[in-house]
Amino acid sequence: MSFAKRVLRAIALLSTLVLVSGFTECYKPVTKNQLPARIRTIAVPAFQNQALRYKIEHRFTEAVINEIVRRGRGLRVQAEREGADAVIDGVIKSFNFGGVLLDARGRARVFEVTVTAAVTVRDQVENRVLYDNQNYVFRGEFEFADDPRSFFNEEDPAIGRIARSFAESVVSTLINGFGVTNEK
Repeated sequence: MSFAKRVLRAIALLSTLVLVSGFTECYKPVTKNQLPARIRTIAVPAFQNQALRYKIEHRFTEAVINEIVRRGRGLRVQAEREGADAVIDGVIKSFNFGGVLLDARGRARVFEVTVTAAVTVRDQVENRVLYDNQNYVFRGEFEFADDPRSFFNEEDPAIGRIARSFAESVVSTLINGFGVTNEK
């Protein structure tokens, strides 16, 4: 066997070993719930709306409930605070949108939506805050069609996408424990 073939075999063997053994820790899924074990039921009362945008708080509340049900790993969700181990309180503080891209006639075609919210997660058993972020900011875009005959208002679907992103972030934070304070 020639020297070049032996070198190529050695490189292939080393590459295989590195790929198989060296990177396996990087791709382990998160399977542990970082909330205290005593928390089995989470209340998600309707969020408050300080943004004065019609029914936006319902979209965000519903998105958080759906995400907990989807990814909560056995957590029960309810609307009432009474009987819950923890409560997620939310406030939609502001809702803004503005044109970010103009067409040839100077009309806005692409709009950016920015929603700012406050979220607090309280352990009702020990009466302490597990998580608090008073400045959750989410952005999304929607576009108007050029042809008025095919006009479809993209604002409502954009708010739905932003609400889902918000819910994914909140639930990931709770389940994975990023920023959740566990000290007494």
